[in-house]
Amino acid sequence: MPKMKSHKAAQKRIGTTGSGKVVRVRAWRGHHLEIKSSRRTRRYAGKSIIGGTHAKQVRRLLPYL
Repeated sequence: MPKMKSHKAAQKRIGTTGSGKVVRVRAWRGHHLEIKSSRRTRRYAGKSIIGGTHAKQVRRLLPYL
């Protein structure tokens, strides 16, 4: 049986915590940060946990995660 392939786009964007929860980086933090208020940029900071149905979809895209 051949190895399963990981979805490369998902692999670059998604990771896991030590306890096995699926995490992603929040959107809107890429560029043009000068025009966004500091309150807004703080809201986009950090990682976000993917839960429920979406985590199941991610497991299908990344079998070796």
